[in-house]
Amino acid sequence: MSGPPTQGIGKCDPRYGSVPTVPSSLVRSGDILRQHFPEFVVSKQKVRRADAITGVRLKRQAANQNLGFASRPFVLCGLPVKRPQSGQLLHERRNGHFLLQVTGHPSFGLPWGQDRLVPLFLATLAIRQQNRVIRFRSAAEMLDTFGMQQGGTQYRRLVAAFQRIFGATIFFGTDSQREKATVVHRARFSFMSEARIWYSRNSAQETLPCEFQNEIVLSEEFFSEILAHPIPTDMEAAKALSCSPAALDLFTWLSYRCFVARGRERVPLFGSTGLVSQLGSAGYSRPRKFRERLQGWLDLVRALWPECPATIDDNGTGLWVDHGSAVLTAGGAHVC
Repeated sequence: MSGPPTQGIGKCDPRYGSVPTVPSSLVRSGDILRQHFPEFVVSKQKVRRADAITGVRLKRQAANQNLGFASRPFVLCGLPVKRPQSGQLLHERRNGHFLLQVTGHPSFGLPWGQDRLVPLFLATLAIRQQNRVIRFRSAAEMLDTFGMQQGGTQYRRLVAAFQRIFGATIFFGTDSQREKATVVHRARFSFMSEARIWYSRNSAQETLPCEFQNEIVLSEEFFSEILAHPIPTDMEAAKALSCSPAALDLFTWLSYRCFVARGRERVPLFGSTGLVSQLGSAGYSRPRKFRERLQGWLDLVRALWPECPATIDDNGTGLWVDHGSAVLTAGGAHVC
């Protein structure tokens, strides 16, 4: 009997002439693809995102979206996208006359990144339950809502997010000039006055007994703000963008901004009233870098909302927006 062939895979077929010789011993096909054909390799994260985008678009076409609600302060002005520097406890963003200041707790720091999913989750439950004392039976419900893997690592991240949100104090106000006198409307509030979160490591236990229900008591100020200015959003879209906080900020901002637009309007990108001062993204030393990032976020938004009427202008200093609806009812109208 002759031994196994010694000719390498790269010499067996002229179609693979560019592939270096590979020993005839067993080699994982995935390893070969990653080494020689990386363009054919699709990560699990990209597959999950593609599935999520497909689901969002199908539900949108069927006007069967999962309706959630965002709170106005965090739509008009975003939380930090990246982890703040050590010791930084103040975050400030401005949107025209609106000002957002978030002060972090010295022990936990500022909310950032995926922490923005917590107020979105809380606002949605508050509107659905019409109560500042909100309850949910499943300890993993929030992880599932935003497509997060359920396990010890993600749970610890969720606990840390609640600690940063629970400890933060928010200052949200509007300033307007009237006959040389400044009129100021401001409110300082915390997210929650009390929280009791239970978690079971038994994955088979989907819900907790009634006496161990998860319970969060929202502050009166935050609850009043949510009831007074609920901003509809697509929860499946938020789920698809949960790993891209900046794109999620842009999606919720465009959902609101396009709905209130009376026609084609231009939003400056830079300056004190520019979009760069409104989103939670970090400062950019060069305008070109922000434009590149913004274009990437817009591409993600359009993947979920193909009709999104927003484009960067020709000179790259402004964003054109027009009237449009990201959240639809069965009749095709925006929910508001």
